[in-house]
Amino acid sequence: MGDKKYIFDGKATLEADNINGYLFDGPTIHVRRRAEPLCAIPPMNKGSQPTDGGNLIIEADAIDDFIRREPRAEKFIHQYVGADEFINGKARYCLWLVDATEDDLRLPLIADRIERCRRFRLSSKKAAATPSLFTEIRQPSTEYIIVPRVSGDRRRYVPMGFMTPDVIVSDAVSLIPDAQLFHFSILESLVHMAWMRIVAGRLGMSYRYSGTLVYNNFPWVKPTLPEEFRLATQAQLILDVRDDHSDEMTLAELYNPESMPDDLRAAHAENDRLVMSLYGFDESMTETDIVTQLLYMYQELTAAKA
Repeated sequence: MGDKKYIFDGKATLEADNINGYLFDGPTIHVRRRAEPLCAIPPMNKGSQPTDGGNLIIEADAIDDFIRREPRAEKFIHQYVGADEFINGKARYCLWLVDATEDDLRLPLIADRIERCRRFRLSSKKAAATPSLFTEIRQPSTEYIIVPRVSGDRRRYVPMGFMTPDVIVSDAVSLIPDAQLFHFSILESLVHMAWMRIVAGRLGMSYRYSGTLVYNNFPWVKPTLPEEFRLATQAQLILDVRDDHSDEMTLAELYNPESMPDDLRAAHAENDRLVMSLYGFDESMTETDIVTQLLYMYQELTAAKA
């Protein structure tokens, strides 16, 4: 084959001008981890980490009995969501005792769980942490976007969504406080998903969405006010269509290529069209074409910051 380069993709053999580190025909540009966003966007954080041995977490099948036995504790029980709960629609709860008084902490069932959490932490590096609280608290005080840190590779889009601050999210997800609908539109677009599929790491056959690698390095285009309005409107439509199906389908089912409803597929297709237009990308561009242009944008942005 001489000096020719080829990419073997399943049964297909593609001749390439340059095979880069991401194993596609494109520029040799390496995306490096970044602690803060490259562009002017809300920062992404991990969710809160309990390190509690499961003692601050209340499973769905135990919640009714817990409240029946300790009704005064109900105000401290919050929905608790990680990637599995968010994508597969599972119910889970936690004791969120940030504002609890000393009298509250002495309620028998709460005190028992705190004591068991204390004993668990004695065997870890978190022994000094207050056993009534999560060891790492990053819960926003405003509405936020939730992003699963691991998502199956068969999905065209990583399911993301908005959460209210009373819903506590675990460190199995990332969160973006103060994000707006147009941010959601761009994040849930083919443009961002193409970037994610190339830049993200892997956990088995799933994508591992990293804030420091995927989100912070993504090149954003600032929309005009009319563009922002159109993106926000389409983002809301995606959320509304999801909600229409929420009684009978989980996000896992909604984003399964084989069971994705036609109206949700159409809502995403229109969102893709709007975001492609925002970036000045032709609708005929492949994902490889999209990522190639994004890598060049990334290179320009990082050079400007140097």
